[in-house]
Amino acid sequence: MALLWVSVFVNIGLLGFFKYYNFFVDAFVDAFSLFGLSIQPNTLNIILPVGISFYTFQTMSYTIDVYRGKLKPTRDFISFAAFVSFFPQLVAGPIERATHLLPQFYKKRSFEYSKAVDGLRQILWGLFKKIVIADNCAEFVTIIFDGYGSYSGSTLLLGAVLFAFQIYGDFSGYSDIAIGTARLFGFDLRQNFAFPYFSRDIAEFWRRWHISLSTWFRDYVYIPLGGSRVSQWKVLRNVFVIFIVSGFWHGANWTFMVWGALNALYFVPLLVLKRNRVHTGVVAETRLLPNFREFVGIGSTFFLTVIAWVFFRAASMQEAFSYLQGVFSRSLFSMPEVRPRFLFVLLLLFIVVEWFGRREQYAIERLWLGYPRAVRWGIYYVIAMLIFLYGGKEQEFIYFQF
Repeated sequence: MALLWVSVFVNIGLLGFFKYYNFFVDAFVDAFSLFGLSIQPNTLNIILPVGISFYTFQTMSYTIDVYRGKLKPTRDFISFAAFVSFFPQLVAGPIERATHLLPQFYKKRSFEYSKAVDGLRQILWGLFKKIVIADNCAEFVTIIFDGYGSYSGSTLLLGAVLFAFQIYGDFSGYSDIAIGTARLFGFDLRQNFAFPYFSRDIAEFWRRWHISLSTWFRDYVYIPLGGSRVSQWKVLRNVFVIFIVSGFWHGANWTFMVWGALNALYFVPLLVLKRNRVHTGVVAETRLLPNFREFVGIGSTFFLTVIAWVFFRAASMQEAFSYLQGVFSRSLFSMPEVRPRFLFVLLLLFIVVEWFGRREQYAIERLWLGYPRAVRWGIYYVIAMLIFLYGGKEQEFIYFQF
């Protein structure tokens, strides 16, 4: 037990110092200023190690699983070091569990053509998501968010919607590239996104968005707090704890915590009404299109998610509230002042492909496998050409900062 707590405190301590030192100093100063006391503390110009949140949680899962008896401690330092620093997912996940990834380093691997082709296919789709969808959305998102005070409500809503697609294309695109690259080397990484914008409620959304982080907080925070096996009030407390901690994990800014708290508020009615496990399968699994009820569920869930994303994107709480105030103004029903027509076409194409591939691990995994080889290769070349022709200006991966 002592060694477990030493490991946890060291990991949390390093993460807290590099990521949250200045945040806590500023909060300390603000607290004293309420009593009329002025403090001039020294803050540090700390360079945040890339991906520290991801590999910190990954090593913590190893320690905790060893303590729980789910995994035998490894005596192979090289394999353990490779598990911690596995390059495809080192800087932005998925957050892998030692029980799943570490044993793969013990096995002898040989090249498998089918796995390599599958990996390349997933990398291709990940690149399309990132370079064509996310990077093109980012240009307009930056313009709208930076000048939010001078735009109509419809334009601001468009900016928030484009950011929803930007962050999804950016992060799920990186996950696809990481998972596909790992498969080239014979490693299997877990799915990190399962078409979350086709969710019919917020509970389903969080089962499909950033799955490796959501399940990490479930297994190592929510369940140890009692999960859903305690009183109703404690269950609600646990929900708010994991959502707010999840927000705080993303960065040292109140906007992230409000983003987490807002998602908790979305989640609570489903939990109270015991409807948080209603939608566990794929939407319209045996049908081409969703029915009216499913369509309304998808639309309302997406809208709530878009509103929450404003807090995630905004630089401050004041900016977030001002932005939302602008969204819900009389100009909400006017024509947007920014109309990226070519981007709408790309987004429509993207949504259609994702919809038809929603039953798979990634959209184009099996989408055209029944077609002749010439047709399949032609489609892959078209996707590659779209990447070259419509790739937006180079944008850093959003989750590199976390």
